[in-house]
Amino acid sequence: IFADFIAPQSYREQNLPLKNQSPSSNFWFGTDEFGRCIFSRIVYGARISLKVAIISTGISLLIGIIIGSISAYYGGFLDQMLVVLMDVMWAFPTILLSLVIVAIIGASLNSVIIAIALSYWVQYARLIRGQILSLKNELYIEVTRSLGANDSTILWKHLLPNAIIPVVVAATLGMGSAIVLEATLSFLGMGAQPPTPSWGSMLSNGRTYLFLAPWLAIFPGIATIVTVLGFNLLGDGLRDIMDIKMKE
Repeated sequence: IFADFIAPQSYREQNLPLKNQSPSSNFWFGTDEFGRCIFSRIVYGARISLKVAIISTGISLLIGIIIGSISAYYGGFLDQMLVVLMDVMWAFPTILLSLVIVAIIGASLNSVIIAIALSYWVQYARLIRGQILSLKNELYIEVTRSLGANDSTILWKHLLPNAIIPVVVAATLGMGSAIVLEATLSFLGMGAQPPTPSWGSMLSNGRTYLFLAPWLAIFPGIATIVTVLGFNLLGDGLRDIMDIKMKE
């Protein structure tokens, strides 16, 4: 959001005489093979990574909640079919499924968002399904049903709010996974296209100069690790807080 104010230079401004400069007071993280400021590109790359993580996780969370809730609440043949669908999707490695989706749609940032969303919704669907299965026969649900509440009211007003907490925690952890997957796809050339700064594409370009200018790969790698670690710590913190509240 604040990349325009934080980055000292434009992420696309090239200066070939200054290519592969080591970190200095003028270029904190050095320059790349085109003389572009690596620090500025990492800052703008953070915007890309967070955008992908938030949007893709939001979409997959929405899909997972809807499918998982309906599957658990109504049960029967519908539940069996949805469980089979979830099992089939779950059987595919996430990276492989994402690669197939991007290959079909075409390499772009929007394709990456769609691919991640379609690859991750299953874990949220399975989690919310398990939560609702454990809650739907509780006494307060039976009382609500006996008072004349319809299925929609019971599911979305009474069951979902009590089942959503573990899913929110999982989604926070999932954002870190989404960032890693976006970086992987961009590393393979199937994500954000040049000159858009993506940490994955910066890592891919940096491997060519690993011995000549290692900072081209080191700093994007550190940015990815720190961001993913931050989301994991946030998820762990939320889980601890929620566990305390649940016990109380």
